Amino acid sequence: MKYQICSRCIYDTNIPNILFDSKGVCSYCAQIEELNEKFPNDERGKEKLNGLISQIKKDGKNKKYDALIGVSGGCDSSYLMHLMTKKYGLRLLAVHFDNTWNSTIATENIHNLTDCLGIDLYTYVVDANEFDDIIVSFLKAGVKDIETPTDIGLATTMNMAAEKYGIKYKIDGHSFRTEGIAPMDWIYMDAKYIKSVHKVHGKLKIKTFPNLWLYKQIKWMIFSRIKSIRPLYYLNYDKENAKKILSEEYGWKWYGGHHLENRTAAFFHSYFFPKRWNIDFRIAGYSAYCRDGRMTREEALSLMEQEPHMEQGLLDYYKKRLNLSDDDFTNLMHLPKKNYTDFKTYKKTFEKLRPFFYLMAKFDLIPWSFYIKYTKPHKYSE
Repeated sequence: MKYQICSRCIYDTNIPNILFDSKGVCSYCAQIEELNEKFPNDERGKEKLNGLISQIKKDGKNKKYDALIGVSGGCDSSYLMHLMTKKYGLRLLAVHFDNTWNSTIATENIHNLTDCLGIDLYTYVVDANEFDDIIVSFLKAGVKDIETPTDIGLATTMNMAAEKYGIKYKIDGHSFRTEGIAPMDWIYMDAKYIKSVHKVHGKLKIKTFPNLWLYKQIKWMIFSRIKSIRPLYYLNYDKENAKKILSEEYGWKWYGGHHLENRTAAFFHSYFFPKRWNIDFRIAGYSAYCRDGRMTREEALSLMEQEPHMEQGLLDYYKKRLNLSDDDFTNLMHLPKKNYTDFKTYKKTFEKLRPFFYLMAKFDLIPWSFYIKYTKPHKYSE
């Protein structure tokens, strides 16, 4: 394909499976437009969110909690805790999956918010050696998706907490308008994938890691009727202003970049993707800002020329924590490159169950983004 850059964002022909229309607008912008129409953030969005909040409060009557919220110490989930408690008056349970790689800033941010807002905190801590073994197995597999275990762990933990406390609503801080859409060839995740990779390359038995098996996912959707709500989809969310509010009211601290509050995520974004795969994940967020009018394409391209923020000493910490010598690490970074299609996954099952997941998404039992991304037939492309 001849080189082309989107006329609206900064995605270009280096992005997997990208297409351009007659106006030069890319297919990822088209996906965002689909979500914009589905989840308007004007008066219609406010009305929709107000209705959801009223229903959440009604269903939470005579219960200790109205809803739970997944927290990481990051900006989006922290601001949402503030907003849902202060403005909308929800009684929240904060839920955190501790992969044992939190930065000090992330831990302080979580406790500052929950303490100041009077929110109970439910934390599930995975065995550190076990989780490290899963990380190393993904590195040995030669795939991109080394952050999959953390994301799956949080998703499962939220459902576990909802079931334990009889909570019917999960709230998370995802915002497609500020985060954009990452190509599936960059990030793929499901429980069977994790098991498949670990079975080949892992050494320890998985005992404490909360994997999101499909039968559990279906049980929580069908029988527990746990709904997935993303309030920021309906709001005109100004992330920079959110940082200011959090800092002034709670002493919240910025950690240098999106997803950098956890050290496995920081390694993934600051080193692994740029160095191992020649991919700078910041392009997704900057493109999202371009689409939403918060940044010009020229500003975004200029920022992309700067090196990704990297915590001082992170690389040494990563090697030491995983017991990797410099030679071990170098060898891992130069293994033959593979992808999720080289391992067993639920992808074909998700595709076969597309009509079922459509209904689940329609009734907020799974995120709409899961439906449009994971249930469509997909051909892997570098």
